[in-house]
Amino acid sequence: MKKNLLSVLILVLMIVNIAMSAVMMMSVVGTNQKTAALMDSIEAAMNLELNSPGSFADVSLTDTETYNVGQMTIHLEYSQVVGEDGTVATSNKQVYIVFDIALLLDKTHADYEQYGGDNTSQYDSMIKDAVENVVSNYTEEECRADFSGAIRDEILDAIQNLFHSKVVYGITLSNVKYGG
Repeated sequence: MKKNLLSVLILVLMIVNIAMSAVMMMSVVGTNQKTAALMDSIEAAMNLELNSPGSFADVSLTDTETYNVGQMTIHLEYSQVVGEDGTVATSNKQVYIVFDIALLLDKTHADYEQYGGDNTSQYDSMIKDAVENVVSNYTEEECRADFSGAIRDEILDAIQNLFHSKVVYGITLSNVKYGG
C-alpha cells in the first residue's frame, strides 16, 4: 500500500510539474510576442530598411567596378554655439572635412556602357560637385554623428540623380578627417 501511495504522489507531482511548465511557457510566449511587436513598432518609427540605399547586397563583387573619385576637401556649415546666457550664435570657426570617395558601379546594369569603364572619369567634376552640395550643408557635429549613415545615403542619392540611373549602386567613404 505504501508503494501505491508513493506512485500516486509521484504521479501528482508530475502533473503539477507539467501544469507549471505550461503556465511558464504561456507567459514566455506572451512576453516574446509583445517584445516582437515592440521591435516592429520601433522599426516602423525609425523607418529601418533591410536594404537601405547604401547597402551592397544586390550586386556581386564580380559584377562590381570600383571607381576612385579621389580625395575631397569640403568646408562645412558653421556650427551654432550656445552662450552662457542662453543666446545662440553662429561659430566663426571654419571647419572642413577631408575624405576619400569611391563609386561602386554595377557592370550588369543597362547604363554601364554609357557611364562605366573609362567613361566615368569624364564625370569627375560633376560627381565632386554633387557630393560637395550635399556635404557642405552639414555641420561638423552632424557629420561626426551620421556621416556613414543618412549623409552617405544622401550622397548616393545625389550621384544617382546626377546620372539618372542606379548604375552607381553604392559608395565608399574612407580616411575621414576633420580640420579647422
